[in-house]
Amino acid sequence: MTYMMRPRLVLIAAELGMAALAAPALAQNAPQCVVSGSPPAGWGFNSIGYIEIASGSSCQFAVNIDGEILSSSVSQNPANGTLQQLDLSSFLYTSQAGYRGGDAFSVQATGRSQTSSGSSVITIKATLQ
Repeated sequence: MTYMMRPRLVLIAAELGMAALAAPALAQNAPQCVVSGSPPAGWGFNSIGYIEIASGSSCQFAVNIDGEILSSSVSQNPANGTLQQLDLSSFLYTSQAGYRGGDAFSVQATGRSQTSSGSSVITIKATLQ
């Protein structure tokens, strides 16, 4: 299964506003990461996704779990690239130029919906081409 990670509307406007000012211009032009694998089942469930990305390029990754995101952070940085938090639900992954092979990173998010609440860890395994 392939799914596109979409940014979520976050209700904490002040936090979004501050993060948007800190986001680099690169993030505005970076495409969304196309993630394959199983989407998160809900808050409190962990998931693993897979992306393919060209060496030295960037893509945006968004926490895509139904409901409200209360907090999020990088829980594991990539070894062969960088991961920058853009706002409460969005992250920018940039692969290391010249490197080809595997990479991985994880994001932890806490939230709630009508059916579940809790913390979820989303791990992305990247293939750099």
